[in-house]
Amino acid sequence: MTSQKNGISALGLQRVLGLGSYQTAWAMLHRYRRAMVRPGRERLVGVVEVDETLVGGLTPGRKGRAAGAKDLVVVAVEQHERGLGRCRLQLVGDATSATLGRFLADNVTEGATVITDGWQGYRSATKGYQHERLVVTGHDPNTLMPGVHRVASLLKRWLLGTHQGGIASTHLQDYLDEFTFRFNRRTSRARGLLFFRLLEQAVDHDPVRYRDLVVNPEIGNPRARHPTGPRHQPGTLALPPADRPWRAASR
Repeated sequence: MTSQKNGISALGLQRVLGLGSYQTAWAMLHRYRRAMVRPGRERLVGVVEVDETLVGGLTPGRKGRAAGAKDLVVVAVEQHERGLGRCRLQLVGDATSATLGRFLADNVTEGATVITDGWQGYRSATKGYQHERLVVTGHDPNTLMPGVHRVASLLKRWLLGTHQGGIASTHLQDYLDEFTFRFNRRTSRARGLLFFRLLEQAVDHDPVRYRDLVVNPEIGNPRARHPTGPRHQPGTLALPPADRPWRAASR
Protein backbone atom coordinates (compact mmCIF):
# COMPACT_ATOMS: atom_id res chain seq x y z
CA MET A 1 0.00 0.00 0.00
CA THR A 2 2.91 2.37 0.64
CA SER A 3 5.78 1.04 -1.47
CA GLN A 4 4.06 0.12 -4.75
CA LYS A 5 2.74 2.92 -6.95
CA ASN A 6 -0.40 0.92 -7.80
CA GLY A 7 -1.27 0.28 -4.15
CA ILE A 8 -3.50 -2.69 -3.41
CA SER A 9 -7.20 -3.40 -3.45
CA ALA A 10 -9.17 -4.95 -0.62
CA LEU A 11 -9.67 -8.13 -2.64
CA GLY A 12 -5.95 -8.33 -3.34
CA LEU A 13 -5.14 -7.85 0.35
CA GLN A 14 -7.65 -10.56 1.28
CA ARG A 15 -5.94 -13.00 -1.06
CA VAL A 16 -2.41 -12.14 0.09
CA LEU A 17 -3.16 -12.44 3.81
CA GLY A 18 -5.59 -15.34 3.42
CA LEU A 19 -8.39 -13.51 5.20
CA GLY A 20 -11.80 -15.14 5.25
CA SER A 21 -13.70 -11.86 5.16
CA TYR A 22 -13.61 -9.18 2.49
CA GLN A 23 -14.92 -6.63 5.00
CA THR A 24 -11.87 -7.19 7.20
CA ALA A 25 -9.47 -6.32 4.39
CA TRP A 26 -11.65 -3.41 3.25
CA ALA A 27 -11.88 -1.93 6.75
CA MET A 28 -8.15 -2.43 7.34
CA LEU A 29 -7.21 -0.43 4.24
CA HIS A 30 -9.71 2.31 5.02
CA ARG A 31 -8.37 2.70 8.54
CA TYR A 32 -4.92 3.26 7.09
CA ARG A 33 -6.32 5.73 4.56
CA ARG A 34 -7.86 7.76 7.38
CA ALA A 35 -4.41 8.01 8.97
CA MET A 36 -2.61 9.15 5.82
CA VAL A 37 -3.45 12.83 6.32
CA ARG A 38 -0.99 14.20 8.85
CA PRO A 39 -2.48 16.93 11.07
CA GLY A 40 -0.82 20.29 10.52
CA ARG A 41 0.89 19.28 7.29
CA GLU A 42 2.68 22.02 5.36
CA ARG A 43 0.74 23.79 2.65
CA LEU A 44 1.93 24.00 -0.95
CA VAL A 45 4.41 26.77 -1.77
CA GLY A 46 5.96 28.48 -4.79
CA VAL A 47 4.18 28.11 -8.12
CA VAL A 48 1.02 26.01 -7.81
CA GLU A 49 -1.29 24.83 -10.59
CA VAL A 50 -4.96 24.47 -9.62
CA ASP A 51 -7.78 22.96 -11.65
CA GLU A 52 -10.79 20.66 -11.31
CA THR A 53 -11.48 17.25 -12.78
CA LEU A 54 -14.47 14.93 -12.88
CA VAL A 55 -14.12 11.42 -11.47
CA GLY A 56 -16.70 8.74 -12.18
CA GLY A 57 -18.70 7.16 -14.98
CA LEU A 58 -19.99 8.76 -18.13
CA THR A 59 -23.01 11.03 -17.80
CA PRO A 60 -24.67 11.70 -21.19
CA GLY A 61 -25.66 15.29 -21.85
CA ARG A 62 -23.43 16.81 -19.16
CA LYS A 63 -20.17 18.57 -19.91
CA GLY A 64 -17.60 20.75 -18.19
CA ARG A 65 -18.14 21.41 -14.48
CA ALA A 66 -21.72 20.03 -14.47
CA ALA A 67 -20.84 17.00 -12.36
CA GLY A 68 -24.16 15.15 -12.44
CA ALA A 69 -23.45 11.56 -11.43
CA LYS A 70 -19.73 12.27 -11.41
CA ASP A 71 -17.65 13.65 -8.54
CA LEU A 72 -15.85 16.98 -8.77
CA VAL A 73 -12.28 16.94 -7.47
CA VAL A 74 -10.00 19.97 -7.10
CA VAL A 75 -6.34 19.29 -7.93
CA ALA A 76 -3.38 21.42 -6.85
CA VAL A 77 0.25 20.59 -7.62
CA GLU A 78 3.54 22.43 -7.16
CA GLN A 79 5.61 23.37 -10.20
CA HIS A 80 9.35 22.82 -9.92
CA GLU A 81 12.09 23.56 -12.39
CA ARG A 82 12.47 19.84 -12.90
CA GLY A 83 9.22 17.96 -12.65
CA LEU A 84 6.43 18.30 -10.11
CA GLY A 85 6.38 18.74 -6.36
CA ARG A 86 3.65 17.84 -3.89
CA CYS A 87 -0.06 17.68 -4.69
CA ARG A 88 -3.37 18.09 -2.92
CA LEU A 89 -6.70 16.51 -3.90
CA GLN A 90 -10.09 17.33 -2.42
CA LEU A 91 -13.62 16.22 -3.21
CA VAL A 92 -15.94 19.25 -3.51
CA GLY A 93 -19.62 19.74 -4.17
CA ASP A 94 -19.27 22.63 -6.63
CA ALA A 95 -16.73 24.94 -8.25
CA THR A 96 -17.97 28.23 -6.79
CA SER A 97 -15.56 30.91 -5.66
CA ALA A 98 -16.36 30.20 -1.99
CA THR A 99 -15.53 26.50 -2.31
CA LEU A 100 -12.36 27.14 -4.30
CA GLY A 101 -11.32 29.84 -1.85
CA ARG A 102 -11.59 27.45 1.10
CA PHE A 103 -9.57 24.85 -0.78
CA LEU A 104 -6.79 27.34 -1.50
CA ALA A 105 -6.76 28.63 2.07
CA ASP A 106 -6.40 25.09 3.45
CA ASN A 107 -3.82 23.81 0.98
CA VAL A 108 -1.79 26.69 -0.52
CA THR A 109 0.40 29.15 1.38
CA GLU A 110 -0.62 32.79 1.13
CA GLY A 111 1.43 34.77 -1.36
CA ALA A 112 2.10 31.79 -3.59
CA THR A 113 1.65 32.03 -7.35
CA VAL A 114 -1.55 30.22 -8.34
CA ILE A 115 -1.99 29.26 -11.99
CA THR A 116 -5.57 28.52 -13.09
CA ASP A 117 -7.67 28.46 -16.22
CA GLY A 118 -10.19 31.13 -17.15
CA TRP A 119 -12.95 29.94 -14.81
CA GLN A 120 -14.59 32.98 -13.20
CA GLY A 121 -14.74 31.33 -9.81
CA TYR A 122 -11.00 31.81 -9.36
CA ARG A 123 -11.15 35.61 -9.58
CA SER A 124 -12.29 36.17 -6.00
CA ALA A 125 -10.98 32.84 -4.70
CA THR A 126 -7.35 33.82 -5.34
CA LYS A 127 -7.33 36.95 -3.17
CA GLY A 128 -4.12 36.95 -1.21
CA TYR A 129 -2.31 35.04 -3.95
CA GLN A 130 -0.46 36.00 -7.10
CA HIS A 131 -2.99 34.84 -9.66
CA GLU A 132 -1.86 33.84 -13.14
CA ARG A 133 -4.92 33.22 -15.30
CA LEU A 134 -4.57 31.17 -18.48
CA VAL A 135 -7.29 31.01 -21.12
CA VAL A 136 -7.16 27.48 -22.50
CA THR A 137 -9.73 28.02 -25.27
CA GLY A 138 -8.06 27.20 -28.55
CA HIS A 139 -4.99 25.77 -26.81
CA ASP A 140 -3.94 22.38 -25.55
CA PRO A 141 -4.64 22.42 -21.76
CA ASN A 142 -2.06 19.68 -21.26
CA THR A 143 0.59 22.09 -22.53
CA LEU A 144 -0.54 25.17 -20.61
CA MET A 145 -1.15 23.35 -17.32
CA PRO A 146 0.71 20.04 -17.54
CA GLY A 147 1.01 19.40 -13.80
CA VAL A 148 -2.65 19.15 -12.77
CA HIS A 149 -3.61 17.22 -15.90
CA ARG A 150 -0.83 14.69 -15.31
CA VAL A 151 -1.86 14.18 -11.68
CA ALA A 152 -5.54 13.85 -12.66
CA SER A 153 -4.62 11.32 -15.35
CA LEU A 154 -2.55 9.25 -12.91
CA LEU A 155 -5.37 9.34 -10.38
CA LYS A 156 -8.00 8.09 -12.83
CA ARG A 157 -5.67 5.44 -14.20
CA TRP A 158 -5.02 4.16 -10.67
CA LEU A 159 -8.74 4.07 -9.79
CA LEU A 160 -9.57 2.20 -13.00
CA GLY A 161 -6.62 -0.16 -12.78
CA THR A 162 -6.29 -1.17 -9.14
CA HIS A 163 -9.89 -0.64 -8.07
CA GLN A 164 -11.68 -1.23 -11.40
CA GLY A 165 -13.41 2.14 -11.03
CA GLY A 166 -15.66 0.79 -8.26
CA ILE A 167 -15.23 3.73 -5.89
CA ALA A 168 -18.28 5.16 -4.12
CA SER A 169 -18.61 8.90 -3.66
CA THR A 170 -18.87 8.46 0.09
CA HIS A 171 -15.34 7.00 0.23
CA LEU A 172 -13.67 8.83 -2.65
CA GLN A 173 -11.87 11.30 -0.37
CA ASP A 174 -10.15 8.41 1.42
CA TYR A 175 -8.77 7.16 -1.89
CA LEU A 176 -7.68 10.68 -2.79
CA ASP A 177 -5.75 10.86 0.49
CA GLU A 178 -4.06 7.53 -0.28
CA PHE A 179 -3.03 8.73 -3.74
CA THR A 180 -1.69 11.98 -2.27
CA PHE A 181 0.28 10.14 0.43
CA ARG A 182 2.01 7.93 -2.11
CA PHE A 183 2.50 10.62 -4.79
CA ASN A 184 4.14 13.10 -2.43
CA ARG A 185 6.61 10.43 -1.30
CA ARG A 186 7.32 8.92 -4.70
CA THR A 187 10.97 10.05 -4.71
CA SER A 188 11.78 8.55 -1.31
CA ARG A 189 14.57 6.00 -1.53
CA ALA A 190 13.86 4.38 1.83
CA ARG A 191 10.59 2.68 0.91
CA GLY A 192 10.41 0.80 4.20
CA LEU A 193 10.34 4.07 6.13
CA LEU A 194 7.10 5.02 4.36
CA PHE A 195 5.37 2.08 6.02
CA PHE A 196 6.97 3.08 9.32
CA ARG A 197 5.68 6.64 8.88
CA LEU A 198 2.18 5.35 8.19
CA LEU A 199 2.27 3.25 11.34
CA GLU A 200 3.35 6.30 13.35
CA GLN A 201 0.45 8.33 12.04
CA ALA A 202 -1.96 5.44 12.60
CA VAL A 203 -0.94 5.21 16.26
CA ASP A 204 -1.55 8.94 16.75
CA HIS A 205 -4.90 8.82 14.91
CA ASP A 206 -8.20 8.49 16.75
CA PRO A 207 -9.80 5.01 16.68
CA VAL A 208 -11.87 4.30 13.56
CA ARG A 209 -14.76 1.89 14.02
CA TYR A 210 -16.37 -0.09 11.24
CA ARG A 211 -19.57 1.91 11.73
CA ASP A 212 -17.55 5.06 11.10
CA LEU A 213 -16.49 3.75 7.70
CA VAL A 214 -19.85 2.66 6.25
CA VAL A 215 -22.83 4.93 5.74
CA ASN A 216 -25.43 2.44 6.95
CA PRO A 217 -23.98 -0.95 7.93
CA GLU A 218 -27.42 -2.51 8.42
CA ILE A 219 -29.15 -1.37 5.22
CA GLY A 220 -26.67 0.13 2.77
CA ASN A 221 -24.11 -2.67 3.02
CA PRO A 222 -25.64 -6.16 2.66
CA ARG A 223 -22.35 -7.80 3.68
CA ALA A 224 -22.63 -6.23 7.14
CA ARG A 225 -26.10 -7.56 7.97
CA HIS A 226 -26.38 -9.91 10.89
CA PRO A 227 -27.35 -13.50 10.00
CA THR A 228 -30.92 -14.45 10.79
CA GLY A 229 -30.65 -18.24 10.55
CA PRO A 230 -28.55 -20.77 12.44
CA ARG A 231 -24.81 -20.26 12.35
CA HIS A 232 -22.66 -22.71 10.44
CA GLN A 233 -18.95 -23.18 10.19
CA PRO A 234 -17.61 -21.15 7.23
CA GLY A 235 -16.13 -23.11 4.41
CA THR A 236 -12.80 -21.33 4.81
CA LEU A 237 -12.32 -22.91 8.25
CA ALA A 238 -12.68 -26.38 6.75
CA LEU A 239 -9.61 -25.90 4.56
CA PRO A 240 -6.21 -27.12 5.77
CA PRO A 241 -4.20 -24.38 7.47
CA ALA A 242 -2.04 -22.40 5.09
CA ASP A 243 1.73 -22.36 5.47
CA ARG A 244 1.88 -19.02 7.26
CA PRO A 245 4.48 -18.93 10.07
CA TRP A 246 2.93 -15.96 11.85
CA ARG A 247 -0.28 -17.92 12.40
CA ALA A 248 1.49 -20.93 13.89
CA ALA A 249 3.83 -18.88 16.08
CA SER A 250 3.03 -18.76 19.78
CA ARG A 251 1.55 -15.51 21.00
